[in-house]
Amino acid sequence: MTITLEQARTIVDAALAHGTEAGFKPLTVAVLDPGGALVALARQDGSGFLRPDLATAKAYGVLALGMTNRAISARVADDSDFFTTLAALTGGRMVSAPGGVVVHDEGGTLVGAVGVTGDASPNDEAAALAGIAAAGLVGRTGAED
Repeated sequence: MTITLEQARTIVDAALAHGTEAGFKPLTVAVLDPGGALVALARQDGSGFLRPDLATAKAYGVLALGMTNRAISARVADDSDFFTTLAALTGGRMVSAPGGVVVHDEGGTLVGAVGVTGDASPNDEAAALAGIAAAGLVGRTGAED
């Protein structure tokens, strides 16, 4: 099972709407399928030109490692060589900053990941979760563990 284009578009639209309503800085949202392929991406006016790469890298990291972003951050804090190695192996395609969220269906099946960037990392994560919930899916950040 994989995230659908309709679900991905809902996530993007709802995440951006959440950020606007909350007064966040301009956001960029990337939605990837379980294999790391980009399904949908949007960048609000005023969001920097590097933001699409950063949003994608946040989502890619949680998929590539099969870990929540908080687990990745904790692992990096314990062993900085871990992230240096991962960054080299992936050609810099992943980051450990919060804002990458694993996405499951209601039955617990992995369907993809969302990466959001543009504001403070906790706000990026909140926007991702709002988008995921709007699509009727379940986001996992590691906070729920």
